[in-house]
Amino acid sequence: MIFTQSYRVTGQVALARRNRRLTDYMLEAEEFIAVIKAEVTDHAGRLVLSAPFLNVQRAHVEVIVPMEGVKLE
Repeated sequence: MIFTQSYRVTGQVALARRNRRLTDYMLEAEEFIAVIKAEVTDHAGRLVLSAPFLNVQRAHVEVIVPMEGVKLE
C-alpha cells in the first residue's frame, strides 16, 4: 500500500528478487515504482481508478507498507 498526498495505491510491487525487502527496493528504485493489479483511491476511500499496471512517481511516496497485517481506520 502506497500513500501519497492525495491518493492510496494498492497492488503488487514487483520486487525483482524473491525475499527482497521493500526498504531495499525503495532505496534502489529509479524515478518510478511499477505497481501491478493497481487500485487508486482518494483518502476518503472513493475509487479513482483501477488498472493492470501503473507507475507511481517515487518522489510523491509519503508512506509505503506491505499489505499483510495492515489495519485501516
